[in-house]
Amino acid sequence: MVKIKIIVALMIAALFVGIHLIEPKFLPEIFDLLSRGDIVETANYIRGYGSMAIVFSFLLTMFVNAIGFPPAIIFSTANTLIFGIVPGIILSVIAETIGVTISFQLLRFFFRDSAKKFIAKHKMLTSVDKYSSRNGFTVMLIARVVPYIPSGILNAAGALSSITLFDYFLSSLIGKFPSTSIEAIIGHDAILQEQDITRIVIAVILAIVLIFWAWRYQKKNSRG
Repeated sequence: MVKIKIIVALMIAALFVGIHLIEPKFLPEIFDLLSRGDIVETANYIRGYGSMAIVFSFLLTMFVNAIGFPPAIIFSTANTLIFGIVPGIILSVIAETIGVTISFQLLRFFFRDSAKKFIAKHKMLTSVDKYSSRNGFTVMLIARVVPYIPSGILNAAGALSSITLFDYFLSSLIGKFPSTSIEAIIGHDAILQEQDITRIVIAVILAIVLIFWAWRYQKKNSRG
């Protein structure tokens, strides 16, 4: 298993090296853009890819959520500025969900075994781990619904817990719709100096409905 982990790590490193060799300016430009976190500048940079802007934005949003930096709101807001509110939110949610799932898988692959050994030595952590196996869907869904929680923290917490891949993916996909909507709409309206409280109200109501549904879903499963 150690050899497999080393091979996977080398493959990831080789991917970045390959990108750098093909286009030496690309990675420095991207990391410089990410470090500044300017939403308008990010939107203009993505627009520069013309007809490929939607593909580039999808991959960039996915990548950012996989590494957990910078905050996803920069890209979800930029997407609404470029593609419109509804298309931008849908694009962001799908890309973000794939990104956090990739992060979840990689973190679990590299660190879950070590975490399990550490957890097994502590009774309280063992109880928490068992709880995450039974109730991970609801916990992760509620965490994803809350806006502005860093994805990196949730990715790591999920990977080190016993939540299943399916529950993690589904709870992230559903939970990100209201949180990403709220973040993107607030950012979009602030930059364009627009005010439409109706959109925010709808997003908040959706979040409440999802949390209630998750509670009912978990309660039903617990009985089963």
